[in-house]
Amino acid sequence: MSRSQELLEMRNKHVPQGPFNTTTAFIKEAKGAVMIDIEGRELIDFAGGIGVNNVGHSHPKVVAAIKDQADKFTHTCFHVAMYDSYVELAAKLNDLAPGDFNKMTMFANSGAEAVENAVKVARYATGRQAIICFDNAFHGRTLMGMTLTSKIKPYKFNFGPFAPEVYRMPFAYCYRCHFGLKYPSCDVACADYLEEFFITNVAAESTAAVIAEPIQGEGGFVTPPPEYFPKLDKICKKHGIALIIDEVQSGSARTGKFFAIEHWGVEPDIITLAKSFAGGMPLSAVIGREEMMNKPHVGGLGGTYGGNPICCRAALAVLEVITEDGLLQRSAELGEILSKRFAALQEKVELIGEVRGKGPMLGLELVKDRESKEPATDQAKKVVQLCYEKGLVVLACGNFGNVIRTLMPLVITNEQLDKGLSILEESLVEASA
Repeated sequence: MSRSQELLEMRNKHVPQGPFNTTTAFIKEAKGAVMIDIEGRELIDFAGGIGVNNVGHSHPKVVAAIKDQADKFTHTCFHVAMYDSYVELAAKLNDLAPGDFNKMTMFANSGAEAVENAVKVARYATGRQAIICFDNAFHGRTLMGMTLTSKIKPYKFNFGPFAPEVYRMPFAYCYRCHFGLKYPSCDVACADYLEEFFITNVAAESTAAVIAEPIQGEGGFVTPPPEYFPKLDKICKKHGIALIIDEVQSGSARTGKFFAIEHWGVEPDIITLAKSFAGGMPLSAVIGREEMMNKPHVGGLGGTYGGNPICCRAALAVLEVITEDGLLQRSAELGEILSKRFAALQEKVELIGEVRGKGPMLGLELVKDRESKEPATDQAKKVVQLCYEKGLVVLACGNFGNVIRTLMPLVITNEQLDKGLSILEESLVEASA
């Protein structure tokens, strides 16, 4: 029996089935965009730990920062004894976030925890209770995060009751328009629908915030048209509602911009950030307007581990890498390469119904028939498995599990990228047969 098989047996014996596994690999080491399992097999990484490794696995600058901080101290709790990395990181994020207004930032441990705190801030600042979220959304697995999340299985099934005062409306999913319209003749009616939603579902005067991902992650990389977020933002401002933008998966240079919402020219009231932000360390941020973030009373926000010094040092190193290594430019370049390859592939493979996204954060929605748009869920699963067998780790997403997504580290070499794309293309063709 191989070591991998031994570990898999141990995993099945000692770890519950709830925490899922996309592959059967046990990783020994990983550098850049390549993982090596304990059997010595190399795997090109198009998953990035689910969008966590934008600067690559074990980037030397990030590792050095972690080691240096670990030698000094690992934890004091920011509430008990402060440290420079927390406040320096907050200052940098306040400068990076879009909006010509004063901002403040607090730190937590995960994307879900950032969402929880963003909702708390919005409710406190507005004095209102209701939160509006969207179809296809994913905002985490905590009580509020799970409530805001759209997909029932596996995220919500049998885990109720859910948090109250959460209302869900259709998102700008042009490929599968809820209203049966076509862009651009629709005039982005899905955004205007928010005004009607206030009449039929929850009053604007009761609504604290609207929360949305600029590009829906687990929901299938659904990407709204240019007019969508400006319209939502205008309606929110009209009614004094906070616009929360969840950048947990789409942020940290993933789309060619540091924040994906920059593509829409919108300045959110609150932004949540996690995943690639700290190079694999558990850290998240809530960045928002000073007048909102500073509303909750002293002691009303926080947590024992939030803004851990090792994580903050890692995040500072990530910001340095993004700037000094030109990863925003590299992200845009990767997006151009992928867009051209996928456009050509779509011409050849009928299975691909739509290619969408921004920069290298792209999704390929697979359908059995381009007219009916019947989801090709089984084929997507086959593509993921074939890729793994050929040495590429890639993930599926979407309500029907029929969207193949790309989340490769931005430090991937052109040679690694070409090899990975060739495997993906070969697997798509094979799954189409």
